[in-house]
Amino acid sequence: MPIIEVEIVVDSSETEIAIPVQKLADALGGVLETKPGGTWVKVRTLAAGDYAENGASDPPRPVFVRVLKAGAGSADDRRREAPLLARAVADIVDRPAENVHILYEPPARGRIAFGGELRD
Repeated sequence: MPIIEVEIVVDSSETEIAIPVQKLADALGGVLETKPGGTWVKVRTLAAGDYAENGASDPPRPVFVRVLKAGAGSADDRRREAPLLARAVADIVDRPAENVHILYEPPARGRIAFGGELRD
């Protein structure tokens, strides 16, 4: 049930950036070892003018990835998984992996409902 949100900071020349979302979903599903239809991916862009870093006149164009799963897993699991997710995203959106930043959300179990049915 992982739900992955990818937000890509784009400069003005990239406003019409085409991201192969299905390819991204397939790659992330592979990293997360989910069955077909088990990993959901949403992609958005954020204009560079709407992003800043303090003290940086020309910050890199990062990619922010939010990962929502039923359970948190262990820190070791996340430590192993994070670079694989970063590399998969980086390869598909054509950005350096060091500019892909991953936020693991709190576990969704007991906090998320599909079709109105709470998942415990």
